Amino acid sequence: MKDVYIIGAYSTEFRKCPDLTFRDLTREAYLGAIKDAGMTNGDEIQFAYFGNCAMHLFGQVFGQGCIRGQICFIPLVREGLFPERVPMINVEGACATGSMAIHSGWKDILSGQSDVVLALGVEKLFIPEDPAKSMSIFEGGADNFSREETVDNYKELGKLVGQEFQTGPNRSFFMDTYGMQARYHMWKYGTTQRQLAQAASITHHHGALNPKAQLKIEMTPEQVLEDRLVSYPLTRAMCSPIGDGAAAVVMCSGDYLKNLPADVQRRAVKIKSSAFTGGKYKKYDEPSLCYVAAKKAYAMAGIKPEDVDVAEVHDATSFGIIYQAEMMGFCEIGQGGRFVESGAITLEGKIPINTSGGLVSKGHPVGATGISMISELTTQLRGEAGPRQVKNAEFAMQENGGGVIGTEEAACSVMILQKDR
Repeated sequence: MKDVYIIGAYSTEFRKCPDLTFRDLTREAYLGAIKDAGMTNGDEIQFAYFGNCAMHLFGQVFGQGCIRGQICFIPLVREGLFPERVPMINVEGACATGSMAIHSGWKDILSGQSDVVLALGVEKLFIPEDPAKSMSIFEGGADNFSREETVDNYKELGKLVGQEFQTGPNRSFFMDTYGMQARYHMWKYGTTQRQLAQAASITHHHGALNPKAQLKIEMTPEQVLEDRLVSYPLTRAMCSPIGDGAAAVVMCSGDYLKNLPADVQRRAVKIKSSAFTGGKYKKYDEPSLCYVAAKKAYAMAGIKPEDVDVAEVHDATSFGIIYQAEMMGFCEIGQGGRFVESGAITLEGKIPINTSGGLVSKGHPVGATGISMISELTTQLRGEAGPRQVKNAEFAMQENGGGVIGTEEAACSVMILQKDR
């Protein structure tokens, strides 16, 4: 099997930026990634994957339902910054969209079809003139053909734990599902709301060290607990904010890398494995699709959980850190709360998690999220993360879930990266 390397990685700052268009964000992420790869333009790129979820929703604001990537790249092609006639495939997979773009490019290089591939994700979620529309963006990530089946699934779970499942205004449906998943974990394993607050506090600390993060604020566990309740046990400080952003990576084959400048070779990061799984209506106590994806990724990479030095996991709420620490094998199932409480996920801990600040602090512009995770891990493995740098990191792991089917995601990506040069 061919070796695949990341040679360029870039993320915009994640923030609310109504003054910037999809094309503006695309331009910044693309130009940042090719510059990081040592390219003056993208003439070497042979194929591209473009990730986005929400560009089509509101005709009077965005209104681009199809050929989204091609339209965003028109100015770049005209200016000679992106090569003409390069094929571009548009990708959508809810919160896992960006990872799907990378996975697709990775497979192109493995197959020998391409030597250099671009993956880019972009999203605008902040709509200041109509904030309610921002919430509706997330509706497409659940089953809208039979929503009652999903709701009934959570109502049954609520009966099991003795707390009624309820949806409410001023929050997405996903916050209610995450809240009920957290309640189940608390009921079954003794996880506490304070442990959730500790996870949030740690990632807010990491985010305060990241100039690209949307929320650069320190918060104590007490401050997290005192914040406005969203969907018990989740407070606002435990939930990812609404924001905009883009991220991109340039990948190449090992054979192609050999002919690149020494500095590019030195900073290249190998994709050791990339695994995807699909969701289902699982049993409540059954490990999730992320657990299955992690098993696949470890086997492909030939490593074990204890070999991982740093990880980015999907914490749309801080419960995600506790749960995914278990699913990735960093601790036993049911012990995620205690694992966080022990300090294991801090920068000096056993396995630093979400050094970027995670979705809760860094932000979560859906189509860009998965690629931004890979950008952070690439930065870590290069030793270029500044005050949030993990010492002597060799292996890095990403987990990125998207959508919801019952009590798990509809899709999950797990990737393992290695700094081997």
